[in-house]
Amino acid sequence: MANFDSNYCYSFPAIRAIQAGKPFYIATCPLRIIPKIFIYDEEEVPVELRAQRTLNKSRIPEMAKYLTDSPKDYVFSALTASVGSDVDFEEAEGTHNLGTLRVSMDAQILINDGQHRRAAIEEAIKENPELGQDNIAVLFFVDEGLKRSQQMFADLNKYAVRPSSSLGTLYDHRDQASELARYLSLNARPFVGFTEFERSTISARSSKLFTLSGIKQATRALFGKGPKDGFSDVEQKIAEEFWNRLNKHMVEWQQVQAKTLSSAEFRQEFITAHGIGLQALAIVGKEICALNEQDQIVKFNALKQINWLKSNPDWSNRAMQHGRLSKAVSNIFLTSVEIKRKINLPISEQDLTKEKELLNA
Repeated sequence: MANFDSNYCYSFPAIRAIQAGKPFYIATCPLRIIPKIFIYDEEEVPVELRAQRTLNKSRIPEMAKYLTDSPKDYVFSALTASVGSDVDFEEAEGTHNLGTLRVSMDAQILINDGQHRRAAIEEAIKENPELGQDNIAVLFFVDEGLKRSQQMFADLNKYAVRPSSSLGTLYDHRDQASELARYLSLNARPFVGFTEFERSTISARSSKLFTLSGIKQATRALFGKGPKDGFSDVEQKIAEEFWNRLNKHMVEWQQVQAKTLSSAEFRQEFITAHGIGLQALAIVGKEICALNEQDQIVKFNALKQINWLKSNPDWSNRAMQHGRLSKAVSNIFLTSVEIKRKINLPISEQDLTKEKELLNA
């Protein structure tokens, strides 16, 4: 171990451990000093000479906002860093592998994993300095050169898999759209007992019909909301009433609920068993809900007469592309326009122009 004057080093409470026959250190570090001691490999350095990906600056404001908006209940995972020189570990008396890690102030400390968290911490502290008193865990590895650092980056990210959008929706209690989707999955008739909560696709043998993320996206479409827009209690009630009312005019939905049509057969044969059908219906529903009550009755009744079979040629190049369903935004739009046409709902000149462009593309 290196020996150097403690006046010229950073000191961290730490645990020493062994991984792959080499020591590493688990330390805690105040957020306020993260930007000062952890260096990001500058973007100007060629990629083959770096050990990290290029910083995506567009991600930083949202991550920083997460910290400043949730100062009492945010969670940031540990940073992983390489120290470009030997370190000194002083074991506490009467303990084993528990003590103080000292790193020279002259040492280069590069982040192998967590550069976006580091940048977000720096921005968040500017807005809320009190966050600087919090701590974050840091894994320190003694650097063995560029090749080892690049391999560490590859290994750390090789098996990192984002959770499915449905699982993310299920566990996200800050996002109001996710809260609303969970509520609807447990209270709106089309979704109760037929929601896939964990995956964003539904297996052939599943008894489920709609994914939780699909419900969230469709309900956003019902109100014309963006990804960051919230929902009021009134809108929650409107959404529940809309889906329950729509259910009364969707023959196949009712057949599945009554177990006279299997979920598997429904998914195989009908577009309304899939996210594209759900979102297209929501887009149309937004305009139906703007009508007076009598006109709403007429339009809902008209929906009941539509042939939703995938084999219906009216869905070709709309919901269906080369015999397969398409989830593209353009196909959702084209499907919604055709639904409007079938129930004699006015179609704007802008939508007609867009439809023509897409179909002729």
